[in-house]
Amino acid sequence: MADGITRIAVEGFKSISKKQSIEIAPLTILAGANSSGKSSIMQPLLMLKQTLEQTTDPGPLWIGGPNVKFTSSDQFFSRTAEGTRPMSVELATPDFEFHITFAESLTYAAAVLEERLIRGKKLLTLRPDMHKDEIRSGMEAMFPVEDGYWEAAEEIVSDRFFLDVRLAGGSTFHAMKWIARFVQGVIHVPGIRGNTERTYPIRAVATSFPGTFHEYTGSVIYSWQSGRASAYSLLNEDLRRTGLAPEVVAQRLSDVSIELLVQRLDDPRVGDLVSVADVGFGVLQTLPVLVALRVAGEGQLVYLEEPEIHLHPRAQVKLADILADAAKRGVKVVVETHSTLLLTAIQTLVAKGELKPELVKLHWFQRDPKTGVTAVTPTGLDENGAFSDSDWPEDFDRVILSADSAYLDAVAERSHR
Repeated sequence: MADGITRIAVEGFKSISKKQSIEIAPLTILAGANSSGKSSIMQPLLMLKQTLEQTTDPGPLWIGGPNVKFTSSDQFFSRTAEGTRPMSVELATPDFEFHITFAESLTYAAAVLEERLIRGKKLLTLRPDMHKDEIRSGMEAMFPVEDGYWEAAEEIVSDRFFLDVRLAGGSTFHAMKWIARFVQGVIHVPGIRGNTERTYPIRAVATSFPGTFHEYTGSVIYSWQSGRASAYSLLNEDLRRTGLAPEVVAQRLSDVSIELLVQRLDDPRVGDLVSVADVGFGVLQTLPVLVALRVAGEGQLVYLEEPEIHLHPRAQVKLADILADAAKRGVKVVVETHSTLLLTAIQTLVAKGELKPELVKLHWFQRDPKTGVTAVTPTGLDENGAFSDSDWPEDFDRVILSADSAYLDAVAERSHR
């Protein structure tokens, strides 16, 4: 998974009715107004993730999962004047491209219309109704083997959203399942990361984390602490950098639960440990973010929804350092944010030479007020940490300047009364 997912493209999903694509850099920022489509570019990937994580086959898409929850396909298929558009998802890695197209189904929320695999200049297309001669021709071109191996290809069969090739004798060739490890490896830290939990469930700690990540926070910290892993010391260093706490301690309460305690004073000898639930929402909401960034491996995608939530401005600025450090370690960090402080702090790191500009990509989301259609504008940073004038998300700074100006005008008007 060293290189991981490098591009995501979506079409026919909610407000993204026309194809929009985002490059996944080591540090990828999704910015824009509320309801501009930021979450919509990531939710199809999360639906694929939760579909693969089901122990039994739920059909092509499981839409009522822990990462994304819908009750009907009407809630996410794009509607246009011409009717419902098919929904397409494209995922690219350095070696392959995976394209899948869904249509609404009477049996399931969605049905797979077509899958495409691109490798270099080779293209393999699979459809549910393909004739065996088409299957054989396509497989021979993409996966050339000797002795007429593909003469045994009989039909296309479905396994979740994958279209597989069934061979004579009953065996199955999984042409597209190379993408599964990248999809299941996604670490998702949602914007709502639980309430004031006093205990965390004990979960197995591995390289992938089914569902949403915040429920694994206690188990990961406990495993690091018990194994004297360096990640535990680094996590506490991250906590101190943000000013949230000097230390977090995991305490196993039973066979099913763990309690997280926070040291509030700089001197650990004082023993001022209290439940994470009693030290404010900032620690509670930020711990899953910090742990996710430390547990992720090289090339693994970590999707953070509003990591700055409940954070003091000073901590938002320091969070930029932690995000940058993860990106420099090779983690693929995708941050959905409304924080101009966080964005400015990232620009500052680039300007100071502490973060290479090529490691950062901003995608600015705007929704047309007349059509309701989302458009994505990508931009990068120069060596001074600046965006080009034509690509800069104007309303970020415009809102701040307008608020400052309104305040100064109010003060001036009051002084002249």
